Amino acid sequence: MNRCAIIFILFACNLFTLNAQPIPEGKNLDWEGDITSRLVSQADSFLLKEIEKSKARRDQLWAQASNDPKSFKQERIDRLKYMLGVRDERVSNPSIEFVQTLKRSSIRGENKRFTAHAVRWPVMKGVTGEGLLLVPHSKEIIANIIMIPDADQSPEQQAGLVQGIKEQSQFAKRLAEYNCRVLIPTLINRKTELSNTMNGKRKTGLTHREYLYRPSFELGRHIIGYEIQKVLAAADAFEDKEKPLPLGVVGYGEGGLIALHASALDERFKSTWISGYFGPREGAWKEPIERNVFGLLEEFSDAEVGALIAPRSLVIEKSVWPKAQVPPNTRGGPGVLKSPSGRVHGEYQRLLDLSKTLTKNVDATFVGLQKKDVQPYQEDAFMEFFRGFKSAYNFSFQITKPESFVEKGDISSRHKRQFDEIEAHTQAVLVESQYTRNNFMNKVHRSGDLKKFEASIEGYRKFFYEEIIGKFDHSLVSPNPRLRKVSETDKVVGYEVVLDVFDEIFAYGILLLPKDLKASEKRPVVVCQHGLEGRPNDLADPNKFHKAYNQYAIRLTERGFITFSPQNLYIFRDRFRSLQRKGNLIKKTLFSIIVPQHQQIVNWLSAQPFVDSKRIAFYGLSYGGKTAMRVPPLVKEYCLSICSADFNEWVWKNASTRSGYSYVSTGEYEIFEFDLGSTFNYAEMAALIAPRPFMVERGHHDGVAPDWTVAFEFAKVRKLYSDLNIPERTRIEYFKGPHTIHGVGTFEFLHEKLDWPMKEKPKSLIR
Repeated sequence: MNRCAIIFILFACNLFTLNAQPIPEGKNLDWEGDITSRLVSQADSFLLKEIEKSKARRDQLWAQASNDPKSFKQERIDRLKYMLGVRDERVSNPSIEFVQTLKRSSIRGENKRFTAHAVRWPVMKGVTGEGLLLVPHSKEIIANIIMIPDADQSPEQQAGLVQGIKEQSQFAKRLAEYNCRVLIPTLINRKTELSNTMNGKRKTGLTHREYLYRPSFELGRHIIGYEIQKVLAAADAFEDKEKPLPLGVVGYGEGGLIALHASALDERFKSTWISGYFGPREGAWKEPIERNVFGLLEEFSDAEVGALIAPRSLVIEKSVWPKAQVPPNTRGGPGVLKSPSGRVHGEYQRLLDLSKTLTKNVDATFVGLQKKDVQPYQEDAFMEFFRGFKSAYNFSFQITKPESFVEKGDISSRHKRQFDEIEAHTQAVLVESQYTRNNFMNKVHRSGDLKKFEASIEGYRKFFYEEIIGKFDHSLVSPNPRLRKVSETDKVVGYEVVLDVFDEIFAYGILLLPKDLKASEKRPVVVCQHGLEGRPNDLADPNKFHKAYNQYAIRLTERGFITFSPQNLYIFRDRFRSLQRKGNLIKKTLFSIIVPQHQQIVNWLSAQPFVDSKRIAFYGLSYGGKTAMRVPPLVKEYCLSICSADFNEWVWKNASTRSGYSYVSTGEYEIFEFDLGSTFNYAEMAALIAPRPFMVERGHHDGVAPDWTVAFEFAKVRKLYSDLNIPERTRIEYFKGPHTIHGVGTFEFLHEKLDWPMKEKPKSLIR
């Protein structure tokens, strides 16, 4: 063979190598079993470890108290108010009013030592407190006491006017007979009658407390916050500068939670008694969901809340907790209330230590440590509570059963009024929320100067990540890619890909490469995201057809795009929903994990020699559409985002108790994100994507939301892009169809914005 022939053969081999389809580099993926299940399990393990680490983070935060105890304490009080949604202005100078009519007096019960009156007091605009006021017959009233029963106890039970509580535990009656004026507020109970017929049309299956928790949480309020406000308004009403009396608060069960937090927020309570509630809060994700407080464990457990009460008197009584359960596989968030085991006294010791960082004088007592299964309101706890008033307890006279004048319907009709008022208040906040968000976003520079706009939006992006989504401080590790070939057609070849992210967290998905991809070229990528309970192969398996996705990852790859279909966490029902519960406690969400997963995916894709790192797009449907609104704002390497079958007036959808489209009545109990109502609806999230291209795909018959809410919210996006002189970068396509990928206008958008030739005009993918 002569020299020319050898040169020709070498040239031909090099040419073949240059034009051969590239194979992504990485180790062989040899994992067996369900990788998706493994991903969710490891995320669960990771979050539980982060919850355990939260105590060390709190200790580090509270160590700062010694620098300036007064300022530190006020900062913590302000933060606790924000977390609990205690933010609406209360009525000034409220009065406790007797509830009576022309036909009936306010008296609901009476004995030789006190009279029980039906009362109400104003709290906030449209919201009142209601309950019973026990007024001693003695002229020597020694204290005003707010006694908060458990959610499933009525004021009448605590006053001994109806059955339901053992006589020795009728604490309010005992206080009144000891010459205390006692106010017993009504709490929202855990039954389902009122919330079970949303607008009289459909059953929700939710407890009253969870039903009100859902819209409240979305709007930056909380069922806990509403009830704290009622207690604080009662304290306002008890104030009497001419004849001041010491003020105390007592609570059992849910009432104990309310009493502890109310006293932490308001130093007017001179003595506080908690029973049937107290302990470490790391397991709060197991309790009924209305106890979910976003970010709680980053700053507070019960020890930290109790420490804010010092130097005032605090009595913690170990007694049996009320029992309650919401079982799995219902629309409500599963949760159980039961007496805690272990670590309770350790939490009390932490309370003492933390209190000493704020004040030299600590007056906190733990009662009943050595006792088991004790009913609430023990005698030694009574004595400690009255010692907080500088008063001795010497209760020796005979208790007499009061005569009851309670009529059938008194308790239920009052509870309904209280329920309706809170619901109505959330809906008023919802109406006002668009103006609150406008004010929140008022620092955005909206002229045509894109540099000024991008500079002005950075603070909002940081707030969105840290305060709404939740950001882990973990650094991404080397991706350590593992791959295996899983599919091949005449046009497309597919690979499963696993990438390390950090600690136990990894990313997983399916990479599809066009068969005509040459090693010498760089192509655009479309990251295609599945929806609720979806998997990558729903989009990217040539042997599987799902009517929502219409194999759109494959269709895009056949058009010459590279696609990657990641596995997101929202799969396996309660398994993934419990991740949101756990994350919320440490100020995190599902997207706190999903965002770094996508960042690692984009980083890895950008490093591939056949990928144009400047042309990586995102396109998601349904829960993938939710991802399209939350991930691209934070992963800037996504050059555009397409939201399909999800975009709408998101706050309304989560908080409306009127609309049949609302999540208030569905099984997606994890969907609610704290305080979006005051911060980021979908138009505001889209502002975090701008000035990058953004598109909405909307089927007229999509049950996610009605067309008008989609158009209403998108109009704000369209105006922003117009104000920025880039109206061509945003688009919406309506099509006649359901909750599915249409693949016409969006495909054209991808070809145009990713600058990839369109050899054939797209046709609807709907079969």
